Amino acid sequence: MSNAASTVRVLVIDDSNTIRRSAEIFLKQGGHDVMLAEDGFDALAKVNDYQPQLIFCDILMPRLDGYQTCAIIKRNQKYSGVPVVMLSSKDGVFDKARGRMVGAQDYLTKPFTKDQLLQAVRQFGTVMQGAN
Repeated sequence: MSNAASTVRVLVIDDSNTIRRSAEIFLKQGGHDVMLAEDGFDALAKVNDYQPQLIFCDILMPRLDGYQTCAIIKRNQKYSGVPVVMLSSKDGVFDKARGRMVGAQDYLTKPFTKDQLLQAVRQFGTVMQGAN
């Protein structure tokens, strides 16, 4: 399988610069294209231009939280099929359930490892491979 065929366009939304940078490094090491957004509003502006195939979205962010951001993205017909993986420092059952209610496919607890991040891309990023 050629590397170009397995490259996934990933959008990482997190208000923590540290988390954004580590996700970017891990994903680029995995051969993926990465776009970063520092909050929900920033992400909504970038989704249309970048057309990600997978989105990692922090839950606790100022202005527009991860649940609201995910719900808005999922309401757009064009992006309703894009998998969203929620990121949170809390590993609560309630958080996971609420994430699924707004359309998130999965949930990663921070701090995540490179393996966890790339596994999520393998699992969900391929869903959108043929869609664009």
